[in-house]
Amino acid sequence: MKLRDGLAGALVAAVVAAAGVAAIATAGQVPAAAAAAGTGTGYLHTSGNKILDSTGATVRLTGINWFGMETDNRTFHGLWSSRTWRQQLDQMAQLGYNTLRVPFSDDALKPDAKATGVNDYTNPDLVGLSPLQILDKVIGHAGQKGMRVILDRHRPTSAGQTALWYTAGVPESTWISNWKALAQRYAGNTTVIGADLHNEPHAEGTNPAAAGSCWGCGDTARDWRLAAERAGNAILGVQPNWLIFVEGVSCPSGGLSNVWDGDPSNDEDCGWWGGNLSKAGQFPVRLTVANRLVYSPHEYATSVYDQPWFRAPDFPANMPAIWDRYWGYLHKQNIAPIMMGEFGTTLANPVDKVWLENLMAYTGTGVNGMSFTYWSWNPNSGDTGGIVGDDWTTVNQAKQSILQPYLIPPAGSGTDPTTTTTTTTTGGGTGGCKAVWKLDNSWQGGFQGSLTVTNTATSAANPWKVSFSLNGATVSNGWNGTFSQSGSTVTVTAPSHSPSLAAGASVSLGFTATGTASTPSSVMLDQAACA
Repeated sequence: MKLRDGLAGALVAAVVAAAGVAAIATAGQVPAAAAAAGTGTGYLHTSGNKILDSTGATVRLTGINWFGMETDNRTFHGLWSSRTWRQQLDQMAQLGYNTLRVPFSDDALKPDAKATGVNDYTNPDLVGLSPLQILDKVIGHAGQKGMRVILDRHRPTSAGQTALWYTAGVPESTWISNWKALAQRYAGNTTVIGADLHNEPHAEGTNPAAAGSCWGCGDTARDWRLAAERAGNAILGVQPNWLIFVEGVSCPSGGLSNVWDGDPSNDEDCGWWGGNLSKAGQFPVRLTVANRLVYSPHEYATSVYDQPWFRAPDFPANMPAIWDRYWGYLHKQNIAPIMMGEFGTTLANPVDKVWLENLMAYTGTGVNGMSFTYWSWNPNSGDTGGIVGDDWTTVNQAKQSILQPYLIPPAGSGTDPTTTTTTTTTGGGTGGCKAVWKLDNSWQGGFQGSLTVTNTATSAANPWKVSFSLNGATVSNGWNGTFSQSGSTVTVTAPSHSPSLAAGASVSLGFTATGTASTPSSVMLDQAACA
């Protein structure tokens, strides 16, 4: 999946094929001793090198990338597997990943965009939905798990990565207008915390005829720092509560060093695509809303490209100075927070294991460490592999064991404190049910919750149907059943693939709604009253 730029202008022309996958083992539970600070309450902001929640508590984002929405499938990969999309998110949270970074392309945002590669047996609730509607569902469930979501504009089109943030077919105006539309779509939903503006801007052309993204060069057509300001400020004009994640470039001049021309003046210190923030201290990104900027470098191992520093005689002792130079100084000098948006490896080369262990140690332990989102959950990233294997279930324990001590599991709702109302009654005849309401998220103008209905009768409800009253609110999206609403009465019918609710069994009816957060009343399972 990834394509990288090498040091001193070496251009990687092809993706390095995976040389194998490290030992695979069954997923383990998050250790009880792991920190449980979660991802905080309300929207996030920054102070110096820290990310803080609405109460001022320090938050560390320790997340994972789940890609696919940037490809021609236009939605998450693995939806074709034998696992439901909810099961995958549940496993991410169980393993300790508290943040989900979602790559997308502008193709996925088009009004006629179609999502493909969805298994209609395991994920029937996604069939026929647009890419954005599927994203809505993923965001909703991630919020229920206490996770946060970062949206990553990965590519202008699904065709591939670009050196600049725009193309002839996708101009800067489209890039910015699409970001503003996403900011408006998720305004008030504190699960979605920010925008990673463009993935891996990098050099193109050979110095001095540079044609790629530069940093601080002043050319508005190529200066990524200036473009990040334009897009970031446009987004903050719509959604001032979002964090703005800004990646680096590869070569600050925007051109590849020509080490063969005999002119050292053309040569410069280049790094990974998106990984070079060495000029950000001198030329910082200036946003109109204070305390919203997070720098987000990328960092990779030999399975992506065998950089010269991996072969240095003092490896790995040389690595902290390299990280300091490219991006770590921003954290160490208390300039801004760091959130490593991508880093990963197949672990096929023993050098990569040493690299990953040292990189994680460099980020620091506990809530005060640097934030990160690992690349990737997906097993089908050609040059890194994933946390799960090809079955989209079995955990690569060799990778997970290195990451685990640095993961802070999601805790809490990620927004307002959860409230739960439980009422239990027995209806007439042979029927009976119990209803439990849980408010998972709430924001100005809307909320998200789940109504769990248990069949307490002595026989199955087949097909089951639940109805309830919802005053002052309108259901906008629901799952685990087919929702309809007439006035204040909401009716949920059983999905065709699971029509029966056995005696003693429960169904959790999750939904988002617009309006004032309210507790469902007059809950009924078929003709039996629950409350």
